[in-house]
Amino acid sequence: MTATAQVDRMEPRIIKSEEQYQLYLQQIEALALDDPPSDSPAGERLELLAKLVEDYEKACFEFARPDPIDAIRFRMEQQGLRQKDIAELLGGKNRASEVLARKRPLTLPMIRALYEHLDIPPTLLIREPRLAYSAEKTARKRKRSNASEPAKARRV
Repeated sequence: MTATAQVDRMEPRIIKSEEQYQLYLQQIEALALDDPPSDSPAGERLELLAKLVEDYEKACFEFARPDPIDAIRFRMEQQGLRQKDIAELLGGKNRASEVLARKRPLTLPMIRALYEHLDIPPTLLIREPRLAYSAEKTARKRKRSNASEPAKARRV
């Protein structure tokens, strides 16, 4: 008896090994090709195996969520939008430019508008982008460096 036949006969259980995971994937593929009705025993088995595989994958594989700005750019590309097309959602052309250049953080109203109009999940937009907003830090550094320069040097 083959391993797949053994899995076919046994009751589905929580996946605890890579071997079991691979066997369930094979069985899911075979069942999906038959396209059983969802209320049939095969359809119910397919649904259960798919859920077990999904749970195993969530526990064992970490899927990196995209950066908020990358998520916005991806959705813009999907829908054929340009920066000017989403400017209103972000508070105008200048704000859109600053946000997409990672110079300004997303605000709650921006996140709401992006969710409502572009269907980008708020959980992706709430995260900090991979690059820090540097506009504020740069301004502070300039103030500090100017304050430490001698008075004569600043007058020039």
